[in-house]
Amino acid sequence: MAIIRLILGKLILFFDWAFPPRAVKRDRQQQAAIDQQANKLTLYQYAACPFCVKVRRAMKRQALTIGTRDVKRAPGAREELLAGGGQLKVPCLRIEDEAGQAQWMYESNAIIHYLSERFPAATQP
Repeated sequence: MAIIRLILGKLILFFDWAFPPRAVKRDRQQQAAIDQQANKLTLYQYAACPFCVKVRRAMKRQALTIGTRDVKRAPGAREELLAGGGQLKVPCLRIEDEAGQAQWMYESNAIIHYLSERFPAATQP
């Protein structure tokens, strides 16, 4: 089973690399405002998790620069996820508000929906 997971993980990473999604185009001012908002978000994930890849691809399509933490490889990321979110489950989006309070969102579809609602598509000049 471990060999199958390894092979599938490598295939997922290859196809994600080989077929990247196209990012939306925004004017410089819009993108700078969105980048500033995205600094308050962090995605906790595994590199080869298909649901995490789905969220990362949605982030690329929306041209979002959200920091990622690999729960398997980043020192302390596992403990941060367990302490903050309460579950060792990925993908998980950490959303920090203006007061510094964090909300933890699980489930790839919920995360993608949240991102599409919070960061609207580019407006035409």
